[in-house]
Amino acid sequence: MTGSDMGMKARRAVVLLSGGLDSATVLAIARAKGFELYALSFSYGQRHVWELEAAGRVAAAIGVVQHRVAKIDLRIFGGSALTDEIDVPKGRSTDEMAQGIPITYVPARNTIFLSFALAWAEVLEASDIFIGVNALDYSGYPDCRPEFIEAFEKMANRATKAGVEGRQRLKIHTPLIALSKAEIIRKGMELGVDYALTSSCYDPSETGEPCGECDSCLLRLKGFRENGIDDPLNYRRAVGAS
Repeated sequence: MTGSDMGMKARRAVVLLSGGLDSATVLAIARAKGFELYALSFSYGQRHVWELEAAGRVAAAIGVVQHRVAKIDLRIFGGSALTDEIDVPKGRSTDEMAQGIPITYVPARNTIFLSFALAWAEVLEASDIFIGVNALDYSGYPDCRPEFIEAFEKMANRATKAGVEGRQRLKIHTPLIALSKAEIIRKGMELGVDYALTSSCYDPSETGEPCGECDSCLLRLKGFRENGIDDPLNYRRAVGAS
C-alpha cells in the first residue's frame, strides 16, 4: 500500500457471511484487500441454524465494523432439504454430487441474499459486495455460477437510486469462484483463518457437531485431506469422499 493509499479512507464492503468455510475465507480476503468490513448473515429458517453462531465467531475473529443478521423465513416456500421436511442426502460420492441440482438447493437463495446486500451497500455508500460462491467444488447450484453473478451485477447497477444517479458502481467480488475446496482452504490458512470457528454441515447436531456425511461435509473433508491436514472440527462420523 502506498503512502497516498494509506491516507485515503478505506472502502466499505458488504460481505455475505454464512459462517461456513468459504464465507470465512472470503471475509479474510476482503480484509487483506484493505476493505472496511460489513458482514451480513441470514436467519432464513435453515435447519443448520448453528451456522449463525459460527458466523458471529468468524466476524469477531476476523474483525468487522458491523455484523448484521437479516431475518427472513424461506420455510414458507419450502422446496429444499434445508428449509423443509426433506431428508438431507448423505454419503454421496463426488460423481453423484456432480449429477444435477441436489435437493439442498434453496430456491433463489443467492438472489435473495444479494438483494439484501445490495440494499445495505446503497445505505453504506459502498460499491463492493463479496460472496463466496464457487463453481468447482460445489453441489451444482445454479446461483453459484459466473453467469448468474454477471447478470445480477448488471441488474444491480440499474436497480438503485445511487446507481442510476451515478453515485455507485457496484462490483460483486467472487474470489473463490474458480478455486477447488483444497485451494480455498490453503488460501484461508495463508490469511490466518481459524477454521475451527466455522460450520459447514447441512445437518448438524443440536450442539453444532457436523454429521460428516452430507455433501458439504464431504467436500470440506476432501479439501482438508488434499492439503494433507486434519479438519479441526469434530465430526459425528467422518466418511471419505471418493
